Amino acid sequence: MNTILITNLIKIRWIAILGQFAAIFFVHSILEINLLFFECIIVIMLSVCINLGAYFFQKKFKISDEIVFLFLLFDTTQLGVLLFLNGGILNPFSILILAPVIISATYLKSYWTVCLSLYSIFLVFIIKFFFIPLNWINEFIIPDLYNNGLLISLIVTIIFIAVYTYLFASSSRKISKALSETKLQLNNQKKITEIGSLSAAAVHELSTPLNTIFLILNDLLKEKILIHNKNLFKDITLLKSQAERCSNILLSLSKNPQSLQNNFFENIKIVDLIKLCFDKFNTNKVLNINFKNTNKDISILYKEEINYAFNNIIQNAIQYSINEVNVSISRNSKYLSIIITDDGKGFSRDILDKLGEPYINKNNKGMGLGIFIAKNLIENVNGKIFFYNSINGKAVVEIKFKETILSL
Repeated sequence: MNTILITNLIKIRWIAILGQFAAIFFVHSILEINLLFFECIIVIMLSVCINLGAYFFQKKFKISDEIVFLFLLFDTTQLGVLLFLNGGILNPFSILILAPVIISATYLKSYWTVCLSLYSIFLVFIIKFFFIPLNWINEFIIPDLYNNGLLISLIVTIIFIAVYTYLFASSSRKISKALSETKLQLNNQKKITEIGSLSAAAVHELSTPLNTIFLILNDLLKEKILIHNKNLFKDITLLKSQAERCSNILLSLSKNPQSLQNNFFENIKIVDLIKLCFDKFNTNKVLNINFKNTNKDISILYKEEINYAFNNIIQNAIQYSINEVNVSISRNSKYLSIIITDDGKGFSRDILDKLGEPYINKNNKGMGLGIFIAKNLIENVNGKIFFYNSINGKAVVEIKFKETILSL
């Protein structure tokens, strides 16, 4: 991130340098206002040197937040010096003092933004009282009240923009990080499923030739010539034992629940999916499933997103339940509805208002991404998910799928 930031800073600084050169030449040559022209050029050329150094520096060294902060600190100082040479905060370009603060609030941690904001406020105070006045062509008188108001407005704007930008940028970074975590978790789940698919494929493809091997070995063991040849008989017996070992390995693979999730099955009974997810995390809780306006044989098209989302939701229900988890499955002309309820204390009001956002965690265990991931995965398959408390104060998660999710 910082490498990209340095690249952006270099580009922005080149734009700023060109703008500063243009402003100095325009004011000095076109408007014919007397400036400390050469002093201003020296300050701008210093920025050119720093920018050239930054261009080569970022290619050879790892850029840290501290280095980025120093770059922004230099930009603030350079602008402060130019304002000092050209009228202080009365200069129309004094508002640009906000630019480094905005960049810091967008990319860096709050500590660095606070430091840069305080430094900018300090700099504004300095150039308010100590500056070289511009030699205006016409008489230009500024009332003290307006002058002081300009100082206060700059300080307030620095604080407001820093806080405002940081909060929104921080939220954006969290969501981006959470979405990356979602992709990672889903990719991991898909890899597990692929292993299950390979297991099922191995069982399916190897069972037939293995049965043939057993038939031939059993016939060989009955041959009289081999019974009297102890060495051959011993080798064939060993061969049969190894074949039986292969058979047992394939049998254990076929009993793995993950082997149900493979390319041989394009759909799965919704009740089986719920039971698989429940058995995966359950220790001593009870699962109750009831059906309304539908039957137990209702199946859905298997999607990894649905499996992973149900895993997260049911795991939470088990974690916060006391004795049991209840699942109600109903169907109408538009939706398949699955309502998951536990007998725990329900969602607290402060958590309920934020459910579905990343990094929301009730007990500070884990990353607080489970519900966020589940919500996004359900919505990715055109489903809807709702969180609320029942009349008796129990936590309820309602999931609705369109008819298109049902298998034919």
